[in-house]
Amino acid sequence: MTSLRTGPGAPPGHSGKRGDRVAVATTTKANVKAKGEAAKAVRPRNEKVAYLFLSPWMFGLVVFSLGPILVSLYLSFTNYNLLQPPKWIGLENYVHMFTQSQLFATSLVDTLEYILISVPIKMVVALAIALLLSLEVKGIGVYRTVYYVPSLIGTSVAVAYLWQQMFGPDGLINKGLALVGIHGPNWLAEPRTALFTLAMLQAWQFGSAMMIFVAGLKQIPESLYEAAIVDGAGRLYRFFRITIPMLSPVIFFNLIMSIINGFTQFTQGYIVTDGGPLNATLFFALYLYEEAFNFQNMGYASALAWFLLVLVGVLTFLVFRFGSRYVYYES
Repeated sequence: MTSLRTGPGAPPGHSGKRGDRVAVATTTKANVKAKGEAAKAVRPRNEKVAYLFLSPWMFGLVVFSLGPILVSLYLSFTNYNLLQPPKWIGLENYVHMFTQSQLFATSLVDTLEYILISVPIKMVVALAIALLLSLEVKGIGVYRTVYYVPSLIGTSVAVAYLWQQMFGPDGLINKGLALVGIHGPNWLAEPRTALFTLAMLQAWQFGSAMMIFVAGLKQIPESLYEAAIVDGAGRLYRFFRITIPMLSPVIFFNLIMSIINGFTQFTQGYIVTDGGPLNATLFFALYLYEEAFNFQNMGYASALAWFLLVLVGVLTFLVFRFGSRYVYYES
């Protein structure tokens, strides 16, 4: 029988293989310890390089974002007109906002009505165009680019002026209606049609939502449609039972972004209607702008801005709280 001793005086049961394993484990621990010490020596240098590359962004965040945000919070508690130093007045701006300003309530109602009209129309149009652009036809990339153009130029002043001319008393819309014997109204001069006209301009800018819908449609497995066709499901059934549930996370995202974008609308109300007629299109952002730069109430305008921030945050939370239960996540 071969002895397991590795040398003279070796203790019983101490084999050569066991000694090798102990040596390997010791060497491994030493290597790990050496690598850890080397990593600790290199980490401070790597962190300094990372902070160096991040410094332009951090400078911009503090100087152009975080700094103005904190200053506006302070100004919301002051009486400030840009010409004299701010004077601390506590909560007077907020009290005036909720108890004495009729235009505050008017602008808030106008903005909410604008969102309720424009967002559903924009979502439906964007989804309908996305369904068409998801078809595999020749030159589909060109069509996608063309349909995205309105989102690129829709917020410009030039398009706002063009929209104003189109819906004027002698504009293109009324001329088109006259061809079929319909006398069109003065769209921008009547309160009942002015807000709807601006909502149509917002809905026309469906390009971003459309492209997101197209990307979402491409993620739906074709096997689901194939199985539904085998079971005899029609197009309408497949749309409501497969497309909409599988697309619900994308619909939810576009809904959130459209609501936030609706609260920040300014150009259309300022250029096309200037808040009229009879304050029917006095959007909240336009009201804030007028208080800040037309009437020099910068402190009150800062309070309006903070109210808008809180309002958008609360509405976004509510949409997440109650809307997410209708969203289907495959995981």
